[in-house]
Amino acid sequence: MTDGQAIPLPLDLTEERPGSRAARMRMPLARHVVEAVAAENGVCVRPLAMRRTNLTTGETEIVPVACRSTLASKCPPCAEYARKLRMAQCAAGWHLDDEPLPDPDPPGDEAKILVQLRADLEAVRTDAATRHDGGQATEADMLISQVDERLTDLGVRGRAAPDARDRPRRTRSTKRRQDAPDLPRLPVDRRTVGRTFTAADGTVWRPSMFLTLTCDSYGRVTSEGTPVDPDSYDYRRAARDAIHFPKLLDRFWQNLRRAVGWDVQYFACLEPQRRLAPHLHAAIRGTIPRVLLRQVAAATYHQVWWPRCDQPVYSSDRLPVWDDQSGGYLDPDTGAPLPIWDEALDAISEDDEPVHVVRFGVQIRADGVTANSRNTGKLIGYLTKYLTKSLDTCHDVATDAQRTHVDRLADALRHEPCAPTCANWLLYGVQPKNPRAGLVPGRCTGKAHRRETLGFGGRRVLVSRRWSGKTLTDHREDRKEWVRRQLAVLGHTPDDDTADGAADRTVWQLLRPGDPAAPRREHLLLRAIADRHRWRAQLDAARTAGPSGAGALPATVFDPSRAA
Repeated sequence: MTDGQAIPLPLDLTEERPGSRAARMRMPLARHVVEAVAAENGVCVRPLAMRRTNLTTGETEIVPVACRSTLASKCPPCAEYARKLRMAQCAAGWHLDDEPLPDPDPPGDEAKILVQLRADLEAVRTDAATRHDGGQATEADMLISQVDERLTDLGVRGRAAPDARDRPRRTRSTKRRQDAPDLPRLPVDRRTVGRTFTAADGTVWRPSMFLTLTCDSYGRVTSEGTPVDPDSYDYRRAARDAIHFPKLLDRFWQNLRRAVGWDVQYFACLEPQRRLAPHLHAAIRGTIPRVLLRQVAAATYHQVWWPRCDQPVYSSDRLPVWDDQSGGYLDPDTGAPLPIWDEALDAISEDDEPVHVVRFGVQIRADGVTANSRNTGKLIGYLTKYLTKSLDTCHDVATDAQRTHVDRLADALRHEPCAPTCANWLLYGVQPKNPRAGLVPGRCTGKAHRRETLGFGGRRVLVSRRWSGKTLTDHREDRKEWVRRQLAVLGHTPDDDTADGAADRTVWQLLRPGDPAAPRREHLLLRAIADRHRWRAQLDAARTAGPSGAGALPATVFDPSRAA
């Protein structure tokens, strides 16, 4: 110090010295470099080690197999692969001109004879049950099972008479609510393709639709999706709507088919709005008047006939206790058994109101789309935009108000019953269905209680059965077959594990963590990257060799490691 002033240092200490700790920490880790290269090449960054054994030669090999995760937070390449496969599935069924599935073949003579035998055995079984002859009833059940197995071997789908003797069904009145408008009802034709329209120049169009459905309002929200008044925002109703939203969607498609008179097919994806309420986008094959769509949405509702769960009977520090002798939960003070699930449902009378009613909101949008429209590809991309993200990360949470909004909704979902087997029923003095020891309210393992699902415990992608006539596995196999045809141009033959009949000669075994034969993840990644380079080089060579007649490149990149 000189005259109270600091002596300037001769060196600039802000610069990192080569070899210092800060300089070393800036060096990328080798594992991260390998993962980055794998991600750039579309290789799974979390491969599973599988032992492949050839039963003919006895040769074994450790092969990396993709994890097939659908979330980018776990594996971005696999999530993107799954998203593109869904995009291909959506495009395959949106604008079909013909029915995607053929009619069933007529039954054969042997199947008819077996069904006649099945009818006779059913009569014998019913007569034995009436006479309380347990031995003959058991023998009839064994013969019925054998006949059903034989019918299955003949290629008969389903069962001739589903067994529902020991499964009584609880029914409720089907009378519509007075606060819901009536719906038109027509006989539903098996047709799934939409109608055509002829333009003035003679061009024939077969348009389809893009539909958006939302939930009802729970209170005013700001532009960033947070409540204007958090204390008056109805988090309980928001949680219940999210939990029961799948049932509402099922009822909507049922009502829509009955209203239009044909088997409407759809490809729908769920995402949250900025206010975190469920939000559905759906591609519909064919056109439906917008007025009718709004009428069906306004008239669609789902009633939840559950025991009352508005006011908790117990608290977290005073919960029912498990009794091993009775196999149920008892009141902690009196020791009286709690009513079981069926008893709680029997206590609900026809004059009672349902515990909750789910409805759609007023924001409904329907747009027409044609097969050759420029917006078709954009809409498919928009439809599957958030499939690689969990529901709580679809929108950025940057402010304290947004974090608080997510926390309050997650807390409401944590203590809301999600199913008859949910442990939260103990808070309301009801034993869950099929109770067991160790149930703790607030710790139910149901998917609806997870923060990343925001209460939606169903599937993110909802596809009707007759959308494209193919399952997701069928679409994946189509792309594998396309690659095989391309490689056949240069004479490349499939590996032993993909050749015809190889499945019967190959055994796959997953190597668990700790297995001494399991290689490190880095070795699996390097192997997968090398395989990807080899496959891509072969495919590029086949595509540049000349026309193969195999068609355009599919939406997904084939990866033989996913075929295991």
